[in-house]
Amino acid sequence: MSSEQAEPTGRPGRYNRSAAGLVSSLVVTVLGIGAVLYFMSNFRNDFEATPESIDYLATVESAQQAGLSPVYPAALPEGWIATRVDVEPGDDASFQISLLTEGNRYVGIRLEDATIPALLAARVDEKTEPADGYTVPDDVRRPVARTWKGYTDDGGDTAYAAERGDETVLVYGSASAKDLQSVIDSLSTEPLG
Repeated sequence: MSSEQAEPTGRPGRYNRSAAGLVSSLVVTVLGIGAVLYFMSNFRNDFEATPESIDYLATVESAQQAGLSPVYPAALPEGWIATRVDVEPGDDASFQISLLTEGNRYVGIRLEDATIPALLAARVDEKTEPADGYTVPDDVRRPVARTWKGYTDDGGDTAYAAERGDETVLVYGSASAKDLQSVIDSLSTEPLG
């Protein structure tokens, strides 16, 4: 046996331990993760959630039986759905119905003991501008309100507001002004059931 042993070369490990080596390994890792994600996306089904329709008239009837006087559309246009109804009883009672048009545009109907500016700030935008109002046609029997003030915001939302005693009715959303006006024409407070 030989008494000579191999001298260490002074190089640690089998790879370059420099800043450039670290950056190179990070780039390779990121590219690898990106390739895996791209590969996985080719086998993924596109997920499309469709909102579920609810029976808003049943909730309206229950609210009426509880002593509230909600404002609601007597009927919805073809292809529209109600997606949510919020009832908040008490001294500061409020009632809201959320709708989606056939083109998936949002329409909200809110009745609350609040001022028009307060409702606009809370439901539409803090910075709304006055717009053309709306007058319900004479052939509509028993409208909730005949004249409505109009508002818009920079995001493209439209709102119409009317006061009923101490309460304000707000019809608003991303739907067209014409769609919002058709909702206003169909609003009712008639007892159900």
